[in-house]
Amino acid sequence: MLVGKVVGNIWATRKEEGLKGLKFLIVKPGLNDGENLGREPIIVVDRLGAGVGDMVMVTQGSTAAVWGEKQVPVDARVIGIIDSVDLEAEP
Repeated sequence: MLVGKVVGNIWATRKEEGLKGLKFLIVKPGLNDGENLGREPIIVVDRLGAGVGDMVMVTQGSTAAVWGEKQVPVDARVIGIIDSVDLEAEP
């Protein structure tokens, strides 16, 4: 699981049958402090209503593809919209 900031949207009118009706976002991994964990932005599926500027929690891999008894061809999906992050100060 990772956290990241939604930096954009992706629209695709032609896609696999299991992806119809899903919203796609571009998420840059990292925290509010600008740390990007050395990763490029990823495409994630969102069913929670996140938007550009939101901080989100993302799951990846096989857990992202399973929704109930249905499996869809995705690698990552939003599992939470973050309200706040509290980090302890380093000594």
